[in-house]
Amino acid sequence: MTQELVDKIKNNPDYQELISKRSSFSIKLSIAMLVVYFTFILTIAFSPETLGIPISSDSVTTIGIPIGIAIIVFAFVLTGIYTKRANGEFDDLSNKIKQAIKED
Repeated sequence: MTQELVDKIKNNPDYQELISKRSSFSIKLSIAMLVVYFTFILTIAFSPETLGIPISSDSVTTIGIPIGIAIIVFAFVLTGIYTKRANGEFDDLSNKIKQAIKED
């Protein structure tokens, strides 16, 4: 790839929009995951009895188990959300950039 082509791509307004939207969206999703994960870890560290409460009076399973599973599911959901947007909006912008470069 030549430097001229790289400069064309970097100066394309659709490229600037793609970088901005993708970065902003990924940062928001990362922050959401980190907040959920670190809340769980800090709860384990500073209040383990909270997650040690049994689900029912005769159960050996504590509420920490379904909460931990929910965190894993939450990570998969965030991945799905990102993938859906990447395959839609972000791919559309990428294709517009490719088309604009081919036309020049």
